[in-house]
Amino acid sequence: MATSKQPVTVPTDASVDDFLAAVPDDRRRADAERLCALLREVTGEPPVMWGPSIVGFGTYRYTYAGGRTGDWPLVGFSPRKQQLVVYLVGGYEERYPSVLARLGPHKTGKGCLYLKRLDDVDESALRELVDRTVRVHKGVDRASQG
Repeated sequence: MATSKQPVTVPTDASVDDFLAAVPDDRRRADAERLCALLREVTGEPPVMWGPSIVGFGTYRYTYAGGRTGDWPLVGFSPRKQQLVVYLVGGYEERYPSVLARLGPHKTGKGCLYLKRLDDVDESALRELVDRTVRVHKGVDRASQG
């Protein structure tokens, strides 16, 4: 008998403060703490650990075309060894090219924004990307482009 696969990345009771304090690189840890504060401020949501390595803010329900549903943070991040990974709305590269142009050094992936150092990016552009992501997930900013 087949069983349905349970998602691995779900909210946990783990301490965000303990997770961030355990980031081994001093600079990456400081960036992660600053990013955590920024995301908390922009979203108005408290940070929660999602799985073992993602700090998420708020939640939204998604539905795939095949009908599968799940929950995911409105926005989130993970302080990886080589970079900070910020989880934004899928397709943000096409939705907000002018904001990305102002951001500064970064790489993009499907729903992921990769930043080497927080000091190297335009904080107002980052805040705008986060705010727009939250608005899209809440259904407030469906048609916005730019």
